[in-house]
Amino acid sequence: MLQVKVGTKLLGDGQPNYLIGEIGINHNGDLDIARKLIDLAAKNGFDAVKFQKRTVDVVYSPEELARPRESPFGATNGDLKRGLEFGEKEYAVIDQYCRKVGIAWFASCWDEGSVDFIERFNPPVYKVASASLTDDHLLKHTRATGKPIMLSTGMSTFGQVDHAVDVLGKENLIVMHTTSTYPADYAELNLRVIPAFRERYEVLVGYSGHESGIASSVAAVALGACVVERHITLDRAMWGSDHAASLGPGGMEHLARDIRLVETALGSNVKTLLDREIPILKKLRRVGA
Repeated sequence: MLQVKVGTKLLGDGQPNYLIGEIGINHNGDLDIARKLIDLAAKNGFDAVKFQKRTVDVVYSPEELARPRESPFGATNGDLKRGLEFGEKEYAVIDQYCRKVGIAWFASCWDEGSVDFIERFNPPVYKVASASLTDDHLLKHTRATGKPIMLSTGMSTFGQVDHAVDVLGKENLIVMHTTSTYPADYAELNLRVIPAFRERYEVLVGYSGHESGIASSVAAVALGACVVERHITLDRAMWGSDHAASLGPGGMEHLARDIRLVETALGSNVKTLLDREIPILKKLRRVGA
């Protein structure tokens, strides 16, 4: 039986699915939007919300930051990246607010300094973004916190994931199947990788979806995902690069409902005669001569 403890919750075999609302940068640099998204996640029974943390001048080159890009924050890509980045003041508010509403929060950290920053808030788990899967220094730095790790695997081959798992080790590791297209086409999702990951690494496996709709995320649970992460938004038509690949309030409600229904329906691997079937058996069963 494979299980990992994340904060106060046990994840894995025999446990309810751990449902994550990825706020990411969908707060659009606005704490009020972040609080509303936290409220939505808590209201719909999500276990956690996740943010993204970057040291902008470390993660991006000067050339990339200087690239022209119009946004509400200015005329360059650097203006956009800095405008979307919360600092200590904002995360202190987020930490306090999540405690108030009773939901966990954590972050995917794109550089070592961001890990050190988020560690001040004692998150229950860290997420390694798909873009960081081949960054051995960051993997080792994140592992040194001693926290469980969710490893996102978009844009990667089995060989690259093999290496990342070797670097991180399998203890307290959850490998997250991901397709890094936004929104992802259903033909790109390749959900059969979920049981393949479990067999290959003998660790817990989750699913981080960027598709429209919820059917494939629910199917991921039936295929063995013990964690489901979806981007969330107040409105899929809002300004920003990730909103179109996110779930709005209705989608969040339906996802949580359908995952819990599928968990109930999966039952066990033992075929039995149910008490409620006995009257039907007596009425319909034909015994051969």
